[in-house]
Amino acid sequence: MEEVLTGKVYRHFKGNYYFVENIGFDSETQERMVIYKPLYNREDGKTIWVRPEKMFLEAVPSDRPDNITGQTVRFKLCEETDKNYL
Repeated sequence: MEEVLTGKVYRHFKGNYYFVENIGFDSETQERMVIYKPLYNREDGKTIWVRPEKMFLEAVPSDRPDNITGQTVRFKLCEETDKNYL
């Protein structure tokens, strides 16, 4: 399985962009967890998210109605960004 890269920007299949701050590990299962934040202002004020890496990289149908990007994965690495978010 591919591993998520820290310090990089990923695009969610619904179109928003997120910065991966770090990788953590579940204390019980040792499962890799992605720690990331949105690169946009959220109305709910939530700024840090944690998701299992396998879910972060899981497949999504490209024809799903809310998949505005046509991606085949939940989060896709954005290589076109040149801004340093660190």
